[in-house]
Amino acid sequence: MMNFINKLKDVWSIEELKNKILLTIGLIAVYRFMAQVPLPGIDPLQLTGLKDGTSTGLMALLNAFTGGAFSRASIMALGIMPYISASIVVQLMGIAVPYLQKLQKDGESGRKKITQITRWLTIAITLLQAPTYITAIKTQFGLGPEAFLVSGPAFWVSSIILLTAGTIFAMWLGERITDKGIGNGISL
Repeated sequence: MMNFINKLKDVWSIEELKNKILLTIGLIAVYRFMAQVPLPGIDPLQLTGLKDGTSTGLMALLNAFTGGAFSRASIMALGIMPYISASIVVQLMGIAVPYLQKLQKDGESGRKKITQITRWLTIAITLLQAPTYITAIKTQFGLGPEAFLVSGPAFWVSSIILLTAGTIFAMWLGERITDKGIGNGISL
């Protein structure tokens, strides 16, 4: 145990490493804060049905991947999962699509282009998943009409935009952790 504490002291004494760790913790705290913000138009006091519906099985796993944001109908409810799906699709398409094969062989410039394609595909996937999520919380999880303070097109459009923005923000935080933090930010 003493050896472990000494190693931590050694790590903490390196200024650059300490700054990277603090930045990473700070960005994760920002994500955790944003995961607490519910979608506008949903009464957060009425979300017990959603929390109960996501407490077991596959939904519990989905909720865990979003840091609990899924069961809070948070603006971060979709988390980073659309980005992960887009990454998988782009990697699989790299086997079959000659253009992506060429980009994979182009080195750094090709990698940047593939990253940009992945980002755009993330937005497309999120624009498909967001209405599905809203429909699910309205119909599948026992939320009554009293849980929705606003309805109609204004609620749908604003919620889809906010869920998409939440995913883009989570992706941006992950990239900042990778670039300036301790690395592998999307996984964190």
